[in-house]
Amino acid sequence: MPRLALPDPPLREDDVLLRPWSLADVPAVTAACHDPEIPRWTVVPHRYTEEDAREFIGGLDDDLAAGRQLALAAVDPGGRLLGAVGISSFVWPDLTCEIGYWTVREARGRGVASAGLRLLSRWALTELGLERVELFANPENAASQRVAERAGFTREGLLRRYRYRHGVREDLVIFSLLREDLGPAG
Repeated sequence: MPRLALPDPPLREDDVLLRPWSLADVPAVTAACHDPEIPRWTVVPHRYTEEDAREFIGGLDDDLAAGRQLALAAVDPGGRLLGAVGISSFVWPDLTCEIGYWTVREARGRGVASAGLRLLSRWALTELGLERVELFANPENAASQRVAERAGFTREGLLRRYRYRHGVREDLVIFSLLREDLGPAG
């Protein structure tokens, strides 16, 4: 697995900047993940603690070095946390990865998630040389599906009982963005 580099310069669209996480983000991440909607639709634990946040942020350098994961904070121009976006589950021989995200309650409906998905997925397809970025959403999470479509992803279908999350096997809708979806300039 190749070492992952952080986007340089940092990725930005309108009032959304994607930047590396720091330990100073621990209180904001912990507060955000106490919103029941985040663990409801993601792999974030239901009883997220500051220790969980420290372990997550503290392990990111090792994940980059091992080519496992690149996770970024989405912040506004003042540095306030808006959400998270990351790529993982790389299959390097096939040049694919998975992208995921969450958004703090106060930033939902403002285009933050779509901007983060557009920025990081396009960067992965162009700068990392990947050919396919996959996004998975629970079929009941209509908001996440709309976000994926607004970010340019194509719905491909339903994966029945695809993956365990919080101890339950769940169906997932799969979306993808391909390098050729970016057009000739992509």
